Amino acid sequence: MPLIAEVFPVEKDDFVTAGEASAKIKRTLKKLGVDSALLRRISVCSYEVELNLVIHSLGGTIDFQVTQDSVMLLVKDRGPGIANLELAMREGWSTAPESVRMMGFGAGMGLPNMKRNADEFDIKSEAGVGTEILMKFRLK
Repeated sequence: MPLIAEVFPVEKDDFVTAGEASAKIKRTLKKLGVDSALLRRISVCSYEVELNLVIHSLGGTIDFQVTQDSVMLLVKDRGPGIANLELAMREGWSTAPESVRMMGFGAGMGLPNMKRNADEFDIKSEAGVGTEILMKFRLK
């Protein structure tokens, strides 16, 4: 049973509010007294995934849950899906448009950073349907 459960909607191309969900997640975990090193890892993952939703998807949600033992981020988006997951997991590989790169995003580090920082990382994607990412972090 989750101690905390919240779902954050994220809209495509909404750079005005991009980062608000990850900031709320960080504040919540800070109030709970989560270790600073773990807090940093979760913050990196929540921010990277939130920006990926804004840049690459047609919108989606971040389902944030805290239990006694773990923090979970379950992210689901609406299309277009990731054509080649193997390539997408390579550092520096990006499909971000030039307009996004001009804003300082889209360097191709999002998915590799998520995988590196999460204790558990799973990604599923289907072209034209969407992508689902599950990240878990152990609290103990």
